[in-house]
Amino acid sequence: MTLQEFYTAINGDYQDVIGRLRSEKLVRKFVLKFLNDGSYDLLCQSLEEQNYEDAFRAAHTIKGVCQNLGFSKLLDSSSKLTEALRSGWSEEAGGLVEQVKGDYQTTADTIRILEASE
Repeated sequence: MTLQEFYTAINGDYQDVIGRLRSEKLVRKFVLKFLNDGSYDLLCQSLEEQNYEDAFRAAHTIKGVCQNLGFSKLLDSSSKLTEALRSGWSEEAGGLVEQVKGDYQTTADTIRILEASE
């Protein structure tokens, strides 16, 4: 799988991230590092513990990383979750948590395919 195929598979913005980082090698490096970021685990743990302040921070971090890496679909869902958690738990947050989990899993699984194709 090429990097461009990876971005197509996750509905990402390949052209934007290449335009910003200027190097496919650099983009690949940061894409692969995404799996080591602990923000998603913190989000899940914080939600389980009903610690919505930490959940908000984790969702906000995921949003920022996705914006920098051009992960458009996960950016969209994590952005919506961030806003839903801004003032604590809301009814809207429940459905958005599931959307973020699905989008994250798709992104992570596709990164693993990219990594295996090196």
